[in-house]
Amino acid sequence: MSTDRREFMKKSGLAGLGILSGSYLDLHAQSQPFIPTTPVSNPHELNLIGSYGPWAKSLHLEKLPSLSLRNPESKDLSKWRESTRKLIAERMGAVDLGTVPTVTVHRSGVYEGVQFEEVSYQLPYGYPTKAVILKPENAKGKLPAILGLHCHGGNKFLGLDKISRTQTDIPSYITDHHTTYYEGRAWANEAAKQGYVVMVHDGFAFGSRRVKLEDVPTAIRAGITDFSLDSPEKITTYNTWASNHEHILAKSLFCAGTSWPAVFLAEDQMALSILAAREDVDDTKLGCAGLSGGGLRTVMLGGLDPRISCAVAVGFMTTWTDLLLYKSYTHTWMSYVPILPKELDFPEILGLRAPLPTLVLNDIEDNLFTLSEMKNADQILAEVYAKANASDKYKCTFHPGPHKFDKVMQEEAFAWFDRWMR
Repeated sequence: MSTDRREFMKKSGLAGLGILSGSYLDLHAQSQPFIPTTPVSNPHELNLIGSYGPWAKSLHLEKLPSLSLRNPESKDLSKWRESTRKLIAERMGAVDLGTVPTVTVHRSGVYEGVQFEEVSYQLPYGYPTKAVILKPENAKGKLPAILGLHCHGGNKFLGLDKISRTQTDIPSYITDHHTTYYEGRAWANEAAKQGYVVMVHDGFAFGSRRVKLEDVPTAIRAGITDFSLDSPEKITTYNTWASNHEHILAKSLFCAGTSWPAVFLAEDQMALSILAAREDVDDTKLGCAGLSGGGLRTVMLGGLDPRISCAVAVGFMTTWTDLLLYKSYTHTWMSYVPILPKELDFPEILGLRAPLPTLVLNDIEDNLFTLSEMKNADQILAEVYAKANASDKYKCTFHPGPHKFDKVMQEEAFAWFDRWMR
């Protein structure tokens, strides 16, 4: 490079930094060795955003949230519940789905002592929602009812099939799911056998409600089509695509003025309305339960809909601190309500249902959460229920093993429903 060329590049670079009073800025300091300063944090505390973690936590999470019932000035439980539910609806961008839709029954029968109806209904958007309704064979009269909320499980191709069953012949990828998370059971069927009407519907973006490849631009289809999903391997390919598509869907919902939790809640509330309207259901005894993503939905539905008289949240209870510093990478965009952490900690969403009965089931080796923060969440809920004078209505249990809802946990859940809804 010529001397003139080097001089031009030097001056152009300096000009890009700015000119002051007709002369180049004094950049002498820039020629000195750069010595990074020590961040204002403990360098030994590793977290997901490094040195920014302690600062982010200090913004709102090192003191009681402004709307926490645990604050001394929070004394009127009813007023607190009403005003806080309204605020959460605003924060998440609540969605109104209108009137209860007509339900069409496509198939009915009996499977292993459980009477079933396979149904569908049309919401104001998207493809029809498929659901299954289960109850004991030969049941008579009105029964208590449970809305079964299926998990995420990294599988959006499936929905209600994850926790229910209406026939002997089912694909291996469904039985594998039952084995991995539910110790081989379709737990909704087991709950029905206990004397409940149980409804399971496909959640937003799952099963019949999934995003179909034919409906999105070719550029983001990753070379796969809906018509090719005819084997476990190709379904796994779809699930990988759907996982990668989550951030697009979440950001699009934000741009629409709503959020994934809001859509989940609206669709789950509509399913609850359909369940409650049945002639064989006692609408004063409505419960909900679910593992993982279903546990998240239980937190939202149980905390925000007063019709839920008994709630069982499985494998989804922690604090915002846990998600901020350690575990947001293990979760989807379905969990987050912007701004809300400064007003309520995550467990307090479920705590809005106090003094109504609430059971939380955790797995000690659950790698989706930090054990110490699961215990902090338990303490928070215990304090909320104590302040509501309803400590007997709250229970939290820690079970050995990884992320799951196994037979022992299912039996504890059924016993909890029996205690409060029988």
